[in-house]
Amino acid sequence: MMLMAMLVVVITGALSACSSGSSGGSEDGNVNLTFMFSGQPQEQTAYKNVVKKFEEAHPDVKVKTVVTAGDQYDTKLQAAIAGKSVPDVFFYNPGNLKAYVNSGVLMDITDLVENAEGADLTKIWESGVNKYRYDGEVAGQGAIYGLPKDLGPFAFGYNKTMFEEAGIPLPDPDKPYTLEEFLEVNKQLTKDKDGDGKLDQWGTGLNVNWSLQPFVWSNGADWLDETHTKVTVDDPKFIEALQYFADLQNVHKVTPSIAEGQTLDTYQRWMQGQIGFFPVGPWDMGAYKDLKFEYDLLPWPVGSTGETQAWIGSLGIGVSSKTKHAELAAELALYLSSDEEGQQALVDQQVQLPNNTDVAEKWAADTSIKPANKQEFLDIIGEHGRDLPTNFTYTGEWYDEFFKNIQPVIDGKKTAEEYVKEAQPKMQELLDKAIKQEEQAKK
Repeated sequence: MMLMAMLVVVITGALSACSSGSSGGSEDGNVNLTFMFSGQPQEQTAYKNVVKKFEEAHPDVKVKTVVTAGDQYDTKLQAAIAGKSVPDVFFYNPGNLKAYVNSGVLMDITDLVENAEGADLTKIWESGVNKYRYDGEVAGQGAIYGLPKDLGPFAFGYNKTMFEEAGIPLPDPDKPYTLEEFLEVNKQLTKDKDGDGKLDQWGTGLNVNWSLQPFVWSNGADWLDETHTKVTVDDPKFIEALQYFADLQNVHKVTPSIAEGQTLDTYQRWMQGQIGFFPVGPWDMGAYKDLKFEYDLLPWPVGSTGETQAWIGSLGIGVSSKTKHAELAAELALYLSSDEEGQQALVDQQVQLPNNTDVAEKWAADTSIKPANKQEFLDIIGEHGRDLPTNFTYTGEWYDEFFKNIQPVIDGKKTAEEYVKEAQPKMQELLDKAIKQEEQAKK
């Protein structure tokens, strides 16, 4: 605890130093704002350039950027909140929306962004804006407490070159594989190409934390019931989907084994052209543009519902409730989220897809940008994308609990049914705790 307290003091002290006078005016009459964010190097450059454009349009405003590594961001933001040194404008996880509103961290910017001069909120993805609405009871409706930094539809990719070399018909971008069809193609792609008795090409290699959701949802199951108060991982349809996912490795051997995964992980194997199917987020496009094989997108395979599903990630751009320059801070948030030129600069870095729907349509139709079927990203946003379950609850500890001890299932040492029956009570206890915390926060 002592160490954590010292860490909070050090971090908040550093942030305070960075943003000294951030919410006030300076001696030269300028207004100073602080913008805290994280991102890959290309994202950092792109966002700093967008900030420069904002400053050029507002000669009396100076924006100090505070950039942190992605894996340290939440810790530093929490420290800033604890130290009452919240930046004027900052990225935040939508799963923290309700807690940040209830604790007075976020400002209601509804009037400021809906009535901003020259702004047109209707040109930002509606589902993106709705992620940052909260009416005091339900997230997704009510006042606006942030704007989307981006939407991250988690699409499914395939190695087009590998398909062509194997003589396998290319996937139909409008007709997802059934689970049976998906398994059959995986078997065809899994090969010992050089005849040395060892596999050197696999159908797929999926991380359970980030790829199980489409299989569960398309099989008609979920982590929570419709009231978001009961954990439902012991649903037979959930168990069926999880067992199918684990069997890809343990029974059908179409993913690298545990030993093979230790020598080279599946991301690296995908990058080297050894994996047939692999997830693709918009943030991957910059890294994937130099792949030595052609790839494209297809819908995630479907379970018993016959409907493909995928999750949509996001980060919000919030405004501190303590800022002394609410209008300018909200204007900066709006500028970062929707300015057409700024969005184009971010898109050119291939680290995210456009928030501005007009820009997005042009981007999807641009055949000079890989992959060819970028429309799949937009289809996930508009048709078959879903929020991660933690967006509906006060904390995400109950959800994290599910993945803490799941490896024995993936390794074939425990069945899906055995696992979920152990995990469900632990998850429910944590969810009940979160519900209680939310109720207390409202009092």
